[in-house]
Order: sequence, then structure tokens, then C-alpha cells
Amino acid sequence: MTWQVAPVQSTGADPTSFVSLRLRGLPMTRTNPRVLFAAATLFAACIPCAVSAPPANVDANADEILRSMTNYMAGLKQFSVQTENTIERVTTEGQTIQFVSPGKVTVSRPDKLLAERRDNVADQIFYYDGKSLTLYNPGTGYYATASVPGTIDAMLDFAQEKLDVTAPAGDLIDSRSYDLLMQDVKSGIYVGLETVAGQRCHHLAYRAGDVDWQVWVHDGERPYPCRYVITSKDMAGEPQFAVEITKFDPAPRIDKAMFHFVPPANAIAVEFQPTSQAR
Repeated sequence: MTWQVAPVQSTGADPTSFVSLRLRGLPMTRTNPRVLFAAATLFAACIPCAVSAPPANVDANADEILRSMTNYMAGLKQFSVQTENTIERVTTEGQTIQFVSPGKVTVSRPDKLLAERRDNVADQIFYYDGKSLTLYNPGTGYYATASVPGTIDAMLDFAQEKLDVTAPAGDLIDSRSYDLLMQDVKSGIYVGLETVAGQRCHHLAYRAGDVDWQVWVHDGERPYPCRYVITSKDMAGEPQFAVEITKFDPAPRIDKAMFHFVPPANAIAVEFQPTSQAR
């Protein structure tokens, strides 16, 4: 499902050309890893109940590494990542087609987020400055802005629930990441050490109802996610969505102005279509 926007006033443009950060057919969301980033993931009507203990079929070593990753990421005040994102779509003839696109996400807790995807698949910039969320398409000039809550976690929840918008890698950005990832998990295993983008990483694999998901966690003092893959088992062809972190910076240079959207002179303001209409 794409998120859609409706023009504030008639512009003669097709509002659906303002492409969602969650592409049609994307295999995951933040409240359910399959329906991520149907985590990137943004918003539940309420904060999910904390997961006090993993299911019996989750390997203890895998759980320890996942907890170390989510605790580390939640504890970072600032960080930035450059990513390579792969989205699979299955044609009516059963052929799987992959679309690959670069991305960049900068986070400054508790209330600032900037995400960019500039390519043929999606030309979008996601701004959050602690007060408002703006999605901007530089190619067409369309942008939509909404007032949102004052923390990243609450903003993510509001955006998904009210705007049908999911932030890139939202499941990994949210400070409640462990609870979000472990919802509906039936089993989890530790696969082993592997190399991802030149980094040694622990490979973990989980099953959760109609999705499988995997995460590779950097081996060392900085247990950040190196790669994240979601497989939609309830869709024909079982398409996947993958995010590979090609560069991780736990101490980026931050300018608060970068999170605030200032519309260019030729930009066209439109409105988010209410979730009830988008669905």
C-alpha cells in the first residue's frame, strides 16, 4: 500500500504521484516486522507491551545479541547510516523483480529525524523537527506537512496510525525496537558469524507468523545492525525487503536546521490523505 496525499487545492496533478516511503507491496510494518520499513514501521495506537522473556524456541545466544543491538541503538543520542535498500515485487506471471536504491538516515534523539531516498524508485525526503513531519518529493515539488508528537517514538506511532506513513527502518530507529521486533515471534536461531559490507556480523534468523526476518549484528563494542531482511510468506513468491547499512556513524555532525523543511519557491503544498481513505 502506498501512502497518498490529496491536494490542498486543485492543481491538476495526480496526488498519488507523491510516492510513499512505503512502496506498494513492501513486505513489512513497524508493529509487525513483515509490515515494516508494512519498522523501516511507524505507529501503533498504543505502546506495545514489553516483552519480558523470549519464547522458548528462541535461542538464548540470539536473544542476547538482539537485546545488545536494540539497547545500543536506543542508547545512542545521535547517529547516521547510509543504506542500500532492496525491494522485491512479484509479477502476475510469477517473476520476482528487485529494485535497489540508496538511502540515508540521520537521527538526533529525542525529537529529530531526517531520511532520504533519491533514485528512480523513490525520490523522497522525510523531515521531522520535533513539531512537524514533512514528506517532500524534490522531483515533482510536492510536499505534505502534519503536526506530530514531540518524540521520535511517538511521532513514529502517530505517522503510521494516522497518516499511513512508515519511516525507513523505523523498527530499528524506535527506542522500543526489541519489543517491536519480537512481537509474534515463534522461534529464533543464531546462524553464525558472517561478513557484511566488510564487517564481521552475527547472523540471527526469526520466524513470526506469516513473516520470516533476519538481522546481522556488528560483532564488537558497537553492536549496530549491518543488514535487515524481511520475507513475506503470505504473499505470492514470498517477496523480500532488505536494508544493508553500508556506513554507520555514531557521532555525526548535526545541524538542527537540517531537520526542518523550508519549501522551495516552486514547491506545491498538498495534504496527507486520511488513513481511512488510503485503505
